[in-house]
Amino acid sequence: METIKRITANIKKFLVLYSVLAIIIGWSLGVKYSAYASSHKSIYSNLIVLFVFFMIYPMMINMDWREVKRVVKEPKAVLLSIFYNYIMTPLIAYFLAKVFIHNTELALGFMLVMMIPVSSSSVGYTGIVKGSVEVAMISQAFNFLLIPILTPIYLNFVARGSNIHVPMNSIFKSILIVVIFPMIFGYITRWLIVKSKGEKGLKKIKPLTGLMTLISMLFVIFFIFFLKGNMLLAKWQILIQLGIITLIYIVLALLLETFINKKAGLNYKEHMGIIFLSTGKNNGTAVAIATMAFGPLVAIPAAVLPIFQIILLIVYIHMENLIRKYFNKKHYHHNIVREEE
Repeated sequence: METIKRITANIKKFLVLYSVLAIIIGWSLGVKYSAYASSHKSIYSNLIVLFVFFMIYPMMINMDWREVKRVVKEPKAVLLSIFYNYIMTPLIAYFLAKVFIHNTELALGFMLVMMIPVSSSSVGYTGIVKGSVEVAMISQAFNFLLIPILTPIYLNFVARGSNIHVPMNSIFKSILIVVIFPMIFGYITRWLIVKSKGEKGLKKIKPLTGLMTLISMLFVIFFIFFLKGNMLLAKWQILIQLGIITLIYIVLALLLETFINKKAGLNYKEHMGIIFLSTGKNNGTAVAIATMAFGPLVAIPAAVLPIFQIILLIVYIHMENLIRKYFNKKHYHHNIVREEE
């Protein structure tokens, strides 16, 4: 397990680099073997779905569903996270897509990834900055449970008026495969491990589940760019365009959510408990839904976004002390006034 821990830590530390390498290698091979990729498209599309399953499944093993029962203790933070993910984010994303993206499939792909919240690393980021992991896990559970309910409704609305047919049956099928099934199998696996090995057994396999998620994500990115190598070479501007839009969204979301959380009266720990899962997106799930229901082109935004998402969220992590001072400012000022009196 120590070797697995070291490998997992290395991939996490250099995740941006590994993601870029996956894109470069997949893209290069996709250009070189474009005829082969095209003739075997269905095989590799199915492989993407398989790897996404093994990306989501480990997350579900690590999710402690007992935490959901404690939602009554932290209603404000959880409700704010739901507001950010399912009201504020779709509105911002819809505006950005309308203004900057003129390809209807790419616009739909961008909207899709914006509607799939809960980054797999969000709770980990919360722990790094000493935020409330309990709030993060409760919020994560409730936001994740809303994906299969709200995503099909939003997608149908977004595609209305365009020439893109929204295959609702395929969307529900993809959500079933990459959200519901991993959730069920993850819960069963967790129950079996805890029953046979106890909580210690669950902790022992955490490095393995973490590695499984990271490796699966890199393979997903690789195969997406492998399938669309020639198209992206001809339209390399797409990547730049998506990168700029993603940067605008994440910076805007981080600023707005930090300001609103302070005004709403959340403390530093509560804020850090929801900021990462409210800003970061679950790209693996978005990729699988896009690939199964629409095709690789719609999945491109979900494959590109993680690169910029990781960079900006890590920058936010490095601002930990500044953000802590911002949330403690009122309390600090109150103490000074009392001392003067």
